[in-house]
Amino acid sequence: MANVGRIIVERNGGPEVLKWESVELPAPGAGEVRVRHTAIGVNFVDVYLRTGAYPSATFPFALGREACGVVESVGASVTELREGDRVAYGFAPPGAYAEARLISGEQLVKVPDGIDDRVAAAIMLKGMTAEYLLHRTVAVRPGNTVLVHAAAGGVGLILVQWAKLLGARVIGTVGNDAKAELVRAVGCDEVIVYGQEDVARRVRELTRGAGVQVVYDSVGKDTFDGSLDCLAPRGMLALFGQSSGKVAPFDPQLLNSKGSLFLTRPTLAHYVSERRELLESAGRVFAAVLSGSVKVKIGATYPLREVARAHIELEARRTTGSTILLPS
Repeated sequence: MANVGRIIVERNGGPEVLKWESVELPAPGAGEVRVRHTAIGVNFVDVYLRTGAYPSATFPFALGREACGVVESVGASVTELREGDRVAYGFAPPGAYAEARLISGEQLVKVPDGIDDRVAAAIMLKGMTAEYLLHRTVAVRPGNTVLVHAAAGGVGLILVQWAKLLGARVIGTVGNDAKAELVRAVGCDEVIVYGQEDVARRVRELTRGAGVQVVYDSVGKDTFDGSLDCLAPRGMLALFGQSSGKVAPFDPQLLNSKGSLFLTRPTLAHYVSERRELLESAGRVFAAVLSGSVKVKIGATYPLREVARAHIELEARRTTGSTILLPS
C-alpha cells in the first residue's frame, strides 16, 4: 500500500466542496494498472458532477476523467502494458484528480514519443470528443460549413483546426474579442462574438441564407434555439455539452418545421466503449497532433491542490484552450 493525495466531493455545490484527502492505494488487482499521474485534464463534465447537474449515486466521490502518467505496477492478466510506460486516458471512471490511481488496463493507451505529458492530458477526452464528432457523429466533408460554439475552449480549438483539415468552412462563436483573435489564428474562417451580433442572423448572412450542415454545441440552454435556426435543411445539431444549463423540453415537431433537422446528444463513452474503438480514436488524435495539423493550446496550469481556482475560472468562461492540473 502507498499513501496518495486526491480530490473528492463530499456534497454537491460550488468549488468550495472540492476537498483534498490522503488515501491508501493498494497494489493493482487482476486487470488493473497503478498509474502515477504527471498531468491531469480539467473538463466541464467535472463541473457537472461537482454541482449535481450529473447526479452522483454516492458521496464522497472522486473527480476527473482525463490524465497522463507513468505505469508504476500492473496486475495479473495485464499484457499490453509494463512498468515505466507512458500512458493516458480520456474517459475512465472519475478519479483523475489524484497523485496516483488504480485503473483498468483496458482504458489506457500508450502515449507516443513526441507528445508532451501536458499535451497528452489535454487531448484524450477533448481530442477524442472532437474525433468522434467530426468523423463519426457526422462525417465532415470538403465543402461543408460547420458552426462551432465556444470555439476558444479546449474542444472548440481542436474542432476548428480538425474541421479545417477535413476541408470544411468553419464559423466559430466566442465570448469576447480576445478569444475571437485566438480562434482566427488557428484557422477559423468567420468568428461571431456573443452579445455583439445575433448568431443565427449572422450565420444566415455568411451562408447566403443556406445555413450550416452541422452545429457543434457544448453550451446548451443559451444557444440551443439559435443553433437550430443556423442549420440547413436536414442539418445536424450535435449537442455534446450544457455549460449554460440543460435544454428545456420541446416538441420534436420543431425539428420538422425548421427543415427535417437531426438532433443528437452524444457522449464519448458510447464512441470508445470497445477497445478497438478507443485505440482507433486515440490513434487519430495522436496522428493529428504529431503531424502538426492540430496544435494544442494549454491555457493555464494549476497545482492539483488548487483545483478550486481552475473550476472558478472554467465556470466564469475566462479560460481558453485546455486547463491542466499538476500533481505535487
